[in-house]
Amino acid sequence: MASAALTGLEANHKHFSLPLDALGILRTDSPHYYRGRQDGESEGEFCSRILNNLEELIVREGPETIAAFIAEPVGGASGVVVAPDSYFPRVETLLTKYDIMLWSDEVICGFGRTGNDFGCQTMGFKPQLISLAKQLSSAYLPISASVIPEYMYEAMVEPSAEVGVFGHGYTYTGHPAACAAALKTLEIYQRDKLFDHAREIGVYMQQRLAEFADHPIVGEVRGHGLLGAIELVANKKTGQSFEGGAVGAFAKQACQDNGLLIRAVGGNSIAFCPPLIITTEQIDEMIERFNPALQATLDHVTKEGLLKS
Repeated sequence: MASAALTGLEANHKHFSLPLDALGILRTDSPHYYRGRQDGESEGEFCSRILNNLEELIVREGPETIAAFIAEPVGGASGVVVAPDSYFPRVETLLTKYDIMLWSDEVICGFGRTGNDFGCQTMGFKPQLISLAKQLSSAYLPISASVIPEYMYEAMVEPSAEVGVFGHGYTYTGHPAACAAALKTLEIYQRDKLFDHAREIGVYMQQRLAEFADHPIVGEVRGHGLLGAIELVANKKTGQSFEGGAVGAFAKQACQDNGLLIRAVGGNSIAFCPPLIITTEQIDEMIERFNPALQATLDHVTKEGLLKS
């Protein structure tokens, strides 16, 4: 329940009666400039405003009561949210000022996905805590890991010895098959220089995705490395969203019908997250398959009167 409460995804909260207040979970502004900016506000002004809000929240709550600030370097299921370049370095400076730890959720962004070893490197900050999963084994077997500072580990040694065990182990902790898959995956990453490949090929994918920026129902194209999204909107000029997630679901199915397996995230954003081994030819094929699906989506929203003027 605590993990579900930490996320900002509404679907993870609705219907589950999570004890958000009891757990003391605090929320601050999303660093999504496209969605959160005010009229005439530059990226720098946007960052200053939401960071001022964050500092006011910290002071109001009392910095000594806040354990950590957790965020994905690039938001995944929230819509592939890419913060302005200055955001995370300024967050790190602010948290250091108040002695609050910075926790990077690298479940999606880790292991080359954004073109660097970890997403925090891509976004320019150094966390004290890191969550890892998925690409640790290339998702062939379930495995995850938590990276913590040495002083936190040392504080656990003596209390664990008193009761004879670290009290938060799980049934499949350290499962040998999952660990073997993870070790082999890490070996292949290094052997085939897949992070370097992802960095180079990721530039090409972002260029190809950007070709859709002028499409009538595309509001924003965003991403880093081999992680990108195309956000579909009802009004291109104002950025007004389609209500609910039905349009994203339609586009997802249209892609699937055309042989392209993608995912709709954050409502009506179409996410692209291909394997690190993808080639330029395969990216071209991906774009070719997406193009008619996007046209079919435009035809659908036009027919249903979902566009806003």
